[in-house]
Amino acid sequence: MEAGWLSVLAGWLAATPVAAAMRDGVWLYPVVETVHIAGFAILVGAVVLFDLRVLGCARNLSVRALGAHLLPWAAASLLLIVPAGLLLFASQPRDFLANPVFALKLALIALAGVNALVFHIGVYRGVSAWDVAMPAPAGAQAHAALSMLVWFAVIACGRLLAYT
Repeated sequence: MEAGWLSVLAGWLAATPVAAAMRDGVWLYPVVETVHIAGFAILVGAVVLFDLRVLGCARNLSVRALGAHLLPWAAASLLLIVPAGLLLFASQPRDFLANPVFALKLALIALAGVNALVFHIGVYRGVSAWDVAMPAPAGAQAHAALSMLVWFAVIACGRLLAYT
């Protein structure tokens, strides 16, 4: 059930020229969706490669060096994902707000963000002790496993949105 102000905001958004262009244009929606998916591929690819290293794959690679290489790619991918996602949302805001899969996707993205934040302010501060050739502590591995699970669930929700 939508809150009153959210329904008003969704109605306003749906009436904007951008929303109409997203709904009525032949190519705009698929182009924006492709940009959104490409951004997600970069983000999840970077995250999964880092998580796999924390879980013990390729222990000859420095966790810090890999993180320093992949984090800018993950952050830059948000420049594709967020605007494209907002445009996709604008095309049918009332439908998205009424869809529980959309709410679940947003909740999972928030969980992924909190998990990454807790990882970086927690176990990652001691990475110098397990940077190369050492197994990551169990807490770090738990964050990595949760991260991968949550991001795969986000992808599944994104796909389910097309069918629900």
